[in-house]
Order: sequence, then C-alpha cells, then structure tokens
Amino acid sequence: MKGQAARDFLNFGLLIGVIIALNVVGNYVYKIWDFTEEKRYTLTDATENFLTELDEVVYVRVLLDGNLPSGFTRLRQSALETLKDFRSINPLIEFDFEDPTKGSTEKTNARKEELAENGIYPTNLRVAQDNETVEKLIYPYAILNIGDRSIAVNLLEAQGVGITDEVALNNSVSLLEYKFADAIQKLTTSRKPNILLTEGNGELRPQQTAALETILKNNYNIGRINLDSIYTIGDELDLLIMAGPTSEISQRSQFLIDQYVMKGGKVLWMIDYLTASLDSISKYGNYLPDIYPLGLEDMFFKYGVRIQPNLILDLESTRIPQVIGNQGGKAQQELIPYVYHPLVGSTSQHPIVKSIDRVNFFFPSTIDTIQTKANIHKEILLSSSNYSRFQVAPMRMNFEILRYKPDETKFDKGPQPIAVLLEGAFESFFKNRVSERMSSMLQDLGEEFKDKSEPTRMIFISDSDFAKNLYSPANNRISPLGFNQWEQFTFKGNQQFIFNAIEYLLDDKGLIAARGKDVKLRLLNKVKIQNERKYWQFLNIGLPLLFLIVLGIIYNFIRRRKYSRTDGK
Repeated sequence: MKGQAARDFLNFGLLIGVIIALNVVGNYVYKIWDFTEEKRYTLTDATENFLTELDEVVYVRVLLDGNLPSGFTRLRQSALETLKDFRSINPLIEFDFEDPTKGSTEKTNARKEELAENGIYPTNLRVAQDNETVEKLIYPYAILNIGDRSIAVNLLEAQGVGITDEVALNNSVSLLEYKFADAIQKLTTSRKPNILLTEGNGELRPQQTAALETILKNNYNIGRINLDSIYTIGDELDLLIMAGPTSEISQRSQFLIDQYVMKGGKVLWMIDYLTASLDSISKYGNYLPDIYPLGLEDMFFKYGVRIQPNLILDLESTRIPQVIGNQGGKAQQELIPYVYHPLVGSTSQHPIVKSIDRVNFFFPSTIDTIQTKANIHKEILLSSSNYSRFQVAPMRMNFEILRYKPDETKFDKGPQPIAVLLEGAFESFFKNRVSERMSSMLQDLGEEFKDKSEPTRMIFISDSDFAKNLYSPANNRISPLGFNQWEQFTFKGNQQFIFNAIEYLLDDKGLIAARGKDVKLRLLNKVKIQNERKYWQFLNIGLPLLFLIVLGIIYNFIRRRKYSRTDGK
C-alpha cells in the first residue's frame, strides 16, 4: 500500500510539473491551429509580410479592461488574440490592456479630458448590475505608439441603419486585423501620400468638400489643382480626384490625366452625368435635365466604362419633404420616399464595401462596363437594389410622382451599377492620336509618350453629391459628410465608402485585404432555445455531471475489487 501511495504521489507530482512547464512555455510561445471554416484566426499574407518587415517597437494600449458587458468582453478577447497573432510574427509588437474608468473621481475625470483632447470619446451604456440598471462608460479604443508618434483607433464599428448589435459587434471583430495593421502602417510611413482635387471645371467647391478634407488631412496631404495651369502631373502625386465637374474637360487636360494614369497614377472619378437637382425641379416645376458637356465619354469608353444618360429610380430610398395640406394658414409637410435618392447597401465582399453602412446617393446614373483590348479587371462595388429601374434622358421631372404610391411592378430592372473599380494595365486614350502640340509639350518636358500604363487602379462613381457636405455661409458651418438635411440623419456609409475607396487606391502593400475577412455570425435559434430549454440544460449540464458520477462509481467498483483481492491474499 505504501509503495502504491508513493507511486500515485509521484505521478501526481509529474502531472503538476508538466502543467507548470506547459504554462511557462506558453508565456513565450504563442501558436494556434485554426480549424475555423473562414480562417478567422489566420492573418492575411499581406499583414504577415508587412509585420515581418517591421523594425520598430510598436506599443499598443487597448482601453478595454475591467468589468465589461458580454459583447465588449468578446471584443476585448478578439483584440487580445489579434495582437498575440501579431506578436507571434514580430516580437516588437508590445501591448497592454487598461481600464480608463478605474481610479478616483479626480483621476478618472483628468484621464477623460486627456482622451477627449485626442478625439477619444466614451460609449455610454446602460448595464444591468445588482438588480438595477447603471450607466457605464466604455472606451472601445486602442492607442498605438511608435516613439513619439501615436494614433488612436476606434475598435467598435457603428451600428448603422438596420444593423443589429450582434452584427455590428461581429463586423468590429472581423475588422480588427485591418485596423491594427493599417494604424501601424500609418505610423511607420514617414511620407504622407499626396492627394489633389481638380478645380476649374465647376467641380465641388472647397466648402462642399471641407468635411471630406478634414477626415483625410490626418493621414494625407490635401490640395487642389487646375489642370489648365500645369504642363504635367508629376510622380509625386499619389491620387487625383475629379469630383462633380460641370463644364467641358479640354483635350489638353484629358491628355495630362491620361499620361498620369499611364505612369501608374490613380484616379477617383465622381461624375454627375445629368443636371438633375431638387432646386431645379422646385424652380421650374417641370424640369428637363440636360447632359453635362464634359466630353469624357470617349476617354471612359477606352478605359472600360460608360456612364449612361439615365437616372436610377429605387424603392430603397431616402425621403424629402412635401406639402400635403394646409392647417391654420400653415403648410403641413410630410417626408415622402423619393426614388431618385437611392439608399444603397453593399452585397459585394470587396474590402472597399464589405460591412459598410448604407450609402445615400442623389440622382445617380447607371455605369456599364465595356470589353477592352487591355486586360482590365472590373469590379462592381455598389449597385441599386433589386427593386429599381431607370429613366433615359430626355425625361420630364416634377414632384407629381410623390402624389401616388410607386407601382412596384415597374421597378423590375434589377440592380444598376453606381460605383465600379477598374484595375490593370490601361491602354492610352491618345494612342495613335497624339497631336503635334501634345508631342511638343512632352519634348519640352523631356518626357516620352506612353501608350500603355503600369498596373494601376481607377474608381468610377456616377454621383458626386454623396461625398459633399452642406455649407451655411451665414455662420460658416459645415455638416458631417453623409448628413441628410431632410431625414436629419447622418448616413455613415457615405464617409466609410469614400474613405475606403481612397485607402484602397493608395494601398500598395495590400493591407486592406484584411477588410475582406469574413467572421461568420452564428446566432443561436432563440425560439428553439425557449421551447427546448430543459433538454439543452440537461445536455450541457446534467449529462456531463451524470457521466462523471457513473465514471466515479465504476472507478470505485474496480478499485474495491482490486484491493479486496490483495487483502484476501
């Protein structure tokens, strides 16, 4: 008996020793085996390659710790796992989790003011605690530091229109890799990319793009350029944006853009094809929109797209106010859905539009893709809903259609493309048609004509109003990007879409591919849980306990028989 007890004690000691050794090794070696269907715990190749090249210490402070609600606990755990994955690739990634609300009232308030100065504001939640509901401040942020440089990242995606808490949280988890990698890239890049918006052809004014430029100024150098005043677009320009031109783009300007693209330049085109607007309809009653005389049709056709002379009508749309009666000498208004202002959701899995909120467009047109000699990849980013159609110019527009309920049977043309991405090596629009003046201009600059581009990207959007903000000259105030003055609501998808589009065009390392990771949301069947509650409780709690009891009885039975035989001998 003494020998058996000694052996049992030794085996127990060895088991404890192995467990301790595994825990010690686990503190220094982090390895997971990802058996999930969507490979949620596997970093993208672009992220791994980027982290491998990192040669500076990155310190990450995650402001998610303490007693958190279940949803934020999951977000915290996912952030921890992502950072551990990063550190397994490069040990220069250091991180810590902290609770900004912990401490005395004076320290908490001081910390709150400090964070607010850096644009970090808490989310105020009502949480059930000790049989009562209390308000709790949550900071779903991470602050990344390299040396004296820092950047704050919001880890929580906006809930948005029609998006449940579960879906918003799931989107937040799926975007963690991209947000961390993108922030590190911005911290390690010494040079800010240069972005220029064209002017001189009736494009959106600086007051109308102020909200967009404010967002971009944190990470990019923003300016404006008049193509008629320059002789070439230099290599130092990373992205050219043409937003809402209304007058003809000269052949000379088209040539400058074309050769910029041939050198690998990127262009974001936001083009309104028809002169449709609420102001014009209100002013004239019956309004016939004209086609803007831009002269870009042939150039676009050569690159692989064609913006049709039509307007998209969609039952999925936002509302505008209309007078429906008069009471007490005052006009009575009501918000009525306006089919020319589609509210577009994304069905694409492309990183630019995956999981973004719906985008509010204004009088967009259909974009068709064209087969070209060049091998160009075309990706439709955003389209109208299945319940849409279009009207071809010339058409008469008025507000009479708001008097009647739309006939759903007529909205049968299916999704109409509104935003398209083109990628590849483009053929020059001016191939075999370079004039002597163009040739002479290139010679004076010491440049040669290029008839085929380096691999590059362009995005075409058949509306510019979605990206502009409202401006009040009376008080010099601007509205947030995506703010709808009639709905009195800010559609965050407008900002997300244009910002992601710009990020993608300028992303040479391919980190934005991490935005396309899909973490599937596997929700429990709540009805089945309610109807079969006792069964599942027994299966998950009772059955394991019963198994342990039976196992204990069998073990004691065998042990008694074994030692009774020993005593008998």
